[in-house]
This record gives sequence, C-alpha cells and structure tokens, in this order.
Amino acid sequence: MTHTSDQVTNRIKDMDAGVLHTRELNALLKNATADGTDKVILHNVCGQRYIGTGISKPVTIEVNGTPGNDLGSFLNGPTIIVHGNAQDGCGNTMNEGEIIVHGHAGDITGLSARGGRIFIREGVGYRAGIHMKEYGDKKPVIVIGGSAQDFFGEYMAGGIMVLLGLNIQKGDKHNTRYVGTGMHGGVIYLRGKIDADQLGKEVGSAELDQDDQRILKELVEQFSAYFDLDAYRIMNHDFTKLFPLYLRPYGRLYAY
Repeated sequence: MTHTSDQVTNRIKDMDAGVLHTRELNALLKNATADGTDKVILHNVCGQRYIGTGISKPVTIEVNGTPGNDLGSFLNGPTIIVHGNAQDGCGNTMNEGEIIVHGHAGDITGLSARGGRIFIREGVGYRAGIHMKEYGDKKPVIVIGGSAQDFFGEYMAGGIMVLLGLNIQKGDKHNTRYVGTGMHGGVIYLRGKIDADQLGKEVGSAELDQDDQRILKELVEQFSAYFDLDAYRIMNHDFTKLFPLYLRPYGRLYAY
C-alpha cells in the first residue's frame, strides 16, 4: 500500500512534554497511539514517569530528554527509544517489546521482566534484572554496554543478561559484587574478568559452548546495530557464563 505524504505525516506525531504532569503526558500518549499512529516523538521530557505503560500496540515511542521512574513498566509491544538516560525501574515487569537507552539506566532495571528486550548503551545501577523470569517462549533479555552496580541478576529466575563492560580498561575487572545472589534460573554472559568472591554463593561459572556463542553473537549484533558499535570487536574478547547451581536455593528455608 502506498501512503500519501499527508498520511505518512499523520502517522508520526510530535509532542512537547514540557511542563506536562506525568498523568497528562501519559493520557495524551495513549490517545495518540490509539488512532493508528506508528510513531510518537516526545520532546523536553523531564522526569515524567510510566511512559509507555498500558500501551499494547507495536508503536515506536521516541523520548528526547530524561524519563522518570518505571519507563515502559508492563510494556506489551511498543519500542521505546531514549536519547538520554533512564531512571529507576526501567522495564519494570515488561512483557513484550523493546527499550533502547542511549545512555545510563538507574536501579532495578528490568525488575521482574517476563519478556521483551532492554538495551542500555552505558551502565546501570543496583539490582539490575532482579526477579527476571521466563515461561514457555517468553524469555526477557537485558544487554548492558557498560558496568553495573552490586546485586546484578539478584534472585534471577529466567531470561538472559549480558554485561559487556565496554568502559572497563583492558586487564581490569568488573567491580560489581554479589552477582546472581539468589539466582535460580536464566543465564548471565559477562565480558571481561570477575573474581569468584564477587559472585553469589548460588552461582557457577563456565566457558561458553557453541549454543552460548550463537545466542551471545545475535544479541551483541543487535546491540551494536542500535548504538553504531563494532560487534566483531566486542565479541573478540573473553566471556564468562554464569549460571545457577541450584533450582531451589531456599527450598529448605521456606518449604517443608
């Protein structure tokens, strides 16, 4: 189907977030995506929360500025692109879609995510990926270009997390501690060095096998395409696979 120039223009909407309150902005955003709009470009975003929540269409939301907490919470289809940093709770309990952040993200990125993919160009705060889970063909993914703070992958029950550490100098190690504490599902791929005493007691480590290499290559290529980076250079490095040693690490404490 061929669209006229007017039709194409009507399917891309610009909105000035300006001094709009969180509730006002999200009401306008939901209305804009309810009428067949393919893309909404938000300008001057400054701390408004819950952007993308409650939208279940494959629409693209482009954010210029700094969105507030819970960006893309319960996300169910949209693609959110942030030209800036994201605050805490990015991708909280997301189900489907993508979040692409051209900067840093705060604490609990991907909290309880159960599907979809999150790509962060720089680093993340504390407890990224906490309580991630998977079921059937739903498998959440978080790829982080920089470093992470402590408790990365805490209580992780499923999905894939990739920590690339592109900001870490050659020969240095990651600083994050208590990685995978309480982990009982999923997998973490970590580029670079980390000491055993930085891992949770529930975590084992191994070299990548062929399946791991295939999965990681696909994710790194997608990450690199979004941020105009060299996927080959990123992959041409040592990686470690982190996995849970036990499926029910707290079974004796909470079950009888």
